[in-house]
Amino acid sequence: MVIRRRAWPLPHYRAFAAVAQTRIIATIPKKIYWQASVRTYLPLNGLRAFESSARHLSFTRAAQELNVTQAAVSQQVRLLEERLGCVLFKRLPRGLGLTDEGRALLPVLSDAFSRIENVLKQFAGGHFHEVLTVGVVGTFAVGWLMPRLQSFRQAHPFVELRLLTNNNLVDLAAEGLDFAIRFGEGNWPGTHNAALLDAPLTVLCTPQIARRLATPADLARETLLRSYRSDEWPAWLAAAGLAAWPLHGPVFDSSRLMVEAATQGAGVALAPRRMFSRELQSSVLVSPFSIEVHTGSYWLTWLKTRALSPAMQLFHDWLLAQAVNRSTAIN
Repeated sequence: MVIRRRAWPLPHYRAFAAVAQTRIIATIPKKIYWQASVRTYLPLNGLRAFESSARHLSFTRAAQELNVTQAAVSQQVRLLEERLGCVLFKRLPRGLGLTDEGRALLPVLSDAFSRIENVLKQFAGGHFHEVLTVGVVGTFAVGWLMPRLQSFRQAHPFVELRLLTNNNLVDLAAEGLDFAIRFGEGNWPGTHNAALLDAPLTVLCTPQIARRLATPADLARETLLRSYRSDEWPAWLAAAGLAAWPLHGPVFDSSRLMVEAATQGAGVALAPRRMFSRELQSSVLVSPFSIEVHTGSYWLTWLKTRALSPAMQLFHDWLLAQAVNRSTAIN
């Protein structure tokens, strides 16, 4: 696959950078400014010509991408080579090849141009669209967050929200996440943890199975669907005044998947009722017992080393307000 990069007007980059540098310099005391290093002139036309030619290994195809002549591309590359004092391309009978110096320069330029291009795309419509990446456990995403996302979009149209679901195992730094919404006790090290919702677990099953359950002890004759947290059923049975028996039902890494199995009559699930309100309201599932057990809550988490960006602050405030409103309505 050939990657074509949009031909952004590099003179505009220079003009913007020059104005920005002038305004910044005006705010810096003269003594400090002269002690600081000043960025040297960058041959942007030559760098752009080289980067495109190196991706295509062709001056002709680079010229087509940049909307200039082949001779102009070749000249810009030659001027860049003269400035750097080295040869970047091997001129071959059928195209171009990169020298060691060219191979060293290409990935740096490709990354830089891609980052500039991505930022410029965020100015679509004359407004800066800040990207916000949130990792969220799938059960919470489908059962609670998705029905409310439109209100966030309407309130903050210039925040581009990107949701990545997980099964509660997440690494904010490694995955490049601004936030993670997680289930647990809120004691993860290295992160700020803001409580969102309690999520007590209760028994969920189809109406057909529920008719066989007069008391919690009747669960011993049913298939009990399990999550990867092995303490949940024993905790619920203890709350019901029963000693736990050996469990052999299938194990799921997602409550959402486990409850989907329950809706198809595969067994009895133990899951947070408020994450499956639609299934309960439609009577696809019922909750035959009022017994609930608390094993954790949903939390909004972010790195302690990370200052909140404007978009992060907006999402943080909106999400906590939504959670408070929801909890008040339930109570």
